[in-house]
This record gives sequence, C-alpha cells and structure tokens, in this order.
Amino acid sequence: MTQTKIAVIGGSGIYDIDGLEAAQWMPVDTPWGPPSDALLTGTLDGVEMVFLPRHGRGHVHSPTTVPYRANIDALKRLGVTDVISVSACGSFREEMAPGDFVLVDQFIDRTFAREKSFFGTGCVAHVSVAHPTCPRLTEACAAAAAAAGITAHKGGTYLAMEGPQFSTLAESKVYRERWGADVIGMTNMPEAKLAREAELCYASVAMITDYDSWHPEHGEVDVTEIIKTLMGNADRGRDLVRRLPKLLGADRAPCPHGCDRALDFAILTQPDARDPAMVEKLDAVAGRVL
Repeated sequence: MTQTKIAVIGGSGIYDIDGLEAAQWMPVDTPWGPPSDALLTGTLDGVEMVFLPRHGRGHVHSPTTVPYRANIDALKRLGVTDVISVSACGSFREEMAPGDFVLVDQFIDRTFAREKSFFGTGCVAHVSVAHPTCPRLTEACAAAAAAAGITAHKGGTYLAMEGPQFSTLAESKVYRERWGADVIGMTNMPEAKLAREAELCYASVAMITDYDSWHPEHGEVDVTEIIKTLMGNADRGRDLVRRLPKLLGADRAPCPHGCDRALDFAILTQPDARDPAMVEKLDAVAGRVL
C-alpha cells in the first residue's frame, strides 16, 4: 500500500486548485528542460495534491510548445501516482453539448510537431496505449462529476490536433463522420502517452466549449462564445477536482489495470547496450525498472 498523490494538469481557464492547505509554488528541474510553470503543492482532505498549469500562468505556452515531457517527469519526480487532465475541447456530437464534460477513454493522435516519448536511441521501449486512460481513475472522475451536478459523458474518443488554429469545415466533417471522433482538442497528446511511459494512472476530463465547425446551426468556432463557456466550465472543473481526494483516499493499492507497471516488459535495449546518459535522464520516469 502506497500513499495517493494526485496531480491535476489544468488547461485553459484553470490555473490553480481552491482550498489547498499549506499551498506553495515549487520550481522543479527536469532533464527534459523546465516544465510549463512551477508546481503548486499542498494537501486537500488529507491527500497530497500537485497542480500544474499546462499553459503556464498567464497562458504563455501554445499547445505545440507545452513541454509535455518535462511536465510528466516533474510530476513523477514529486511522487505523483494519479494524473487528472482537465482541458477544453470541441464536440462532434449533438448530444455532447457545450457546457458538458466528456470522460475520454480513447484518442486519435494527429499531432506532428511534438516529442512523443521519453525513450529513443540508447534506450528503446514500447508501451501499450491500447487503453490510454485508467478506468479506476475515470470512475472516480465520473463520481465527482455526478456529485457536482455536472453532465459528464462517460467514454469518448478525443482527436488531438496540432493547432493552434481550429479545424476547417472539411476536417471537422472527416473527423466526425468518417473517423468517429467525439471531441477534438489540442493538448492531451502526447501527454497521455508520456503518462503511460512514466507508469502514471491518467484520466482525461474534457470540457466542451463549442461544436467545432461541423454543426449547421452553429457555423465556425466563435472564440467569444468559447471564452464565455470556458469560464463556466472552469468553475465546475475545479468543483470536480475538489471532490477527488475523498473519493480516491489517502491509501493507494496497486492499479488494478496495470498502469503503474507499464514498463515491466517494455524496455528492449539490453542493459550493456544502454546509453548511460539516456539512462540518467530516465531516472524519475523509469528508475523502477532501470
């Protein structure tokens, strides 16, 4: 039995956690460069919490320039066990309306300008991301959403686009009609893949702000309307987060889905062939198996 330590990666509109005891902003150095910002640490209902503003306070990072590897490494370095991603998204489904939340369980990764793995030449590894989010953690988010009175759709496919521009109408139709995506966003990839490589349980709470550009009655994305919906979503997102410590509890058993053992058989490079410099960079992420 270990101790639960919950991290929240806050997206647009969410830059802190209300009610943290002994809260302090802590800079963290990583071998992958600096994370998006200092990390806010503290306790809530007796459970250790860490908050990281994905875009940095003041929203200084675009979806492409977010230092995803440094962010996940910093969380692992601080002893985090469970990561909740909170982010804005557009919807491809009439029934998934602006203001609703979606508890994502699948991704289609269309990003192309980001580093997507901690591993590479000198230490090769392949982890499974067939089921990229943790069902146990997602269940806790579903319970927290219900208690907060939030309409949350359990399950959905998130298409991650590079951005920073929104979709063309043609792209929106392809993603919705041919690929079967449910929501679209710019930040959950490669974040979810890196969390799996770091053996962290990961859940994605996607907060719908708009219908992208496919909807005949809504037309193209209206940034003014997005911001208005975003602010309301952010308040409810913080409410959801505040309920998680009591639901997850301070004591933590091994993940029943194996998220915290994802590297057990993943590293292929033989010990005598591993690059010592690469192994050193992986001390936090993969130290358990290296």
